Amino acid sequence: MTNTPGQVTVVTSTKSMGISILLTILFGPLGMLYSTIAGAIVMAIISAIVGFATMGIGLLVTWPICVIWSAIAVSNYNKKLASGQQV
Repeated sequence: MTNTPGQVTVVTSTKSMGISILLTILFGPLGMLYSTIAGAIVMAIISAIVGFATMGIGLLVTWPICVIWSAIAVSNYNKKLASGQQV
């Protein structure tokens, strides 16, 4: 009996665009952790600075940016996954 190495298949599920957008709308930069960790850290710092400097009014600008960034991150992740690139 010979022991031949088998082919290993790794299955990774895609990320949901709807969940990503919902989490980011509800929790802002914290919700971005689902789609992009680096983006969440960057936007948390920016949102904290802008929010403090403008007494919260600036979050009306940073919050939508978080949602857009999150959606783009999920889209890029799913495209890489579909093309077989390492994610």
